[in-house]
Amino acid sequence: MNIIKVPGKNKTHKVLLYALSTCPWCKKTKKFLLDNNVEYEYVDVDLCSDEDHEKVRNDIIRRGATPSYPLIIVDDKILITGYSPDEILEALGI
Repeated sequence: MNIIKVPGKNKTHKVLLYALSTCPWCKKTKKFLLDNNVEYEYVDVDLCSDEDHEKVRNDIIRRGATPSYPLIIVDDKILITGYSPDEILEALGI
């Protein structure tokens, strides 16, 4: 699976973003994280192999969420679905 790491000064939390490369809300989420200097990793699910796509889907379901993008996972426990700047800031304590 192609997990891309984006460096940032805010490294307090582990942030993983499941996104689609063509999704405008996913792009806004990436820009929001970048603008707030948040270090994060992301996977563009639509660019994954079928096998990796299934792994992502199973991971999301295992965490109790519905596969929907963007999906941010903070510290392996907080899930934020959709573009929600206020929820992201709260989860990251910014």
